[in-house]
Amino acid sequence: MATYESLIKINGSVGDLVFYSLNGKNVVRKKSGFNKTAFKKSPSYEKVRQNSSEFGHCSKAGKTIRSCIEGYIKEAGDPLLYQKFAKLMTAIKDLDIVSERGKRTVQNGLITPEGLKLLKEFRFGKKGNIYPEVSVLEENDNKTLNLGRLLSGDDIVIVTIQPDLEVYSAEYFEERISVEQKTGIPFKKHFSEDMFLLYFLVLKHKEEITHMGFI
Repeated sequence: MATYESLIKINGSVGDLVFYSLNGKNVVRKKSGFNKTAFKKSPSYEKVRQNSSEFGHCSKAGKTIRSCIEGYIKEAGDPLLYQKFAKLMTAIKDLDIVSERGKRTVQNGLITPEGLKLLKEFRFGKKGNIYPEVSVLEENDNKTLNLGRLLSGDDIVIVTIQPDLEVYSAEYFEERISVEQKTGIPFKKHFSEDMFLLYFLVLKHKEEITHMGFI
């Protein structure tokens, strides 16, 4: 970008130069080399198109999951939480080994042990993390929670989420459970086990969240 002096005020394009006014000064610059048509069709932009497509997918997938637990994570006390969660979605998407580049998905990443572990390890701001203390136990088609060494507090909330990250929609159920013991805490089944499900747990003490995270 450069400034110029002229008796004639020029605005617009002349050849490969663009003239305009900026902060009271006459400015000239070369036209950008970016071309929308080339971006959509040129082989040289293929990797850029792939990255752009996957970035958009991760952003929408993260928003879909967050929308199910928004009322809790807003208490995390982290102004950068959404950006960190989007970065997490990207890391999980990278674990999709069944899709070609440009079409990798968060859901395919989450069905891997490594992807689910990344989700469980994610800490929501200043609140304590649930993982790795809390576990889900299955016996005779029943599900129960084991709080491990965590203090039980007053009660817990478990959110069962059935996300469809291909169309960016999700169904979820919240269940509040009074805690009287730390092991074998039953919770209800809201969806078929054939579905892809996520479980988000919130531990409270005197109505204040002390721990939360995916299990």
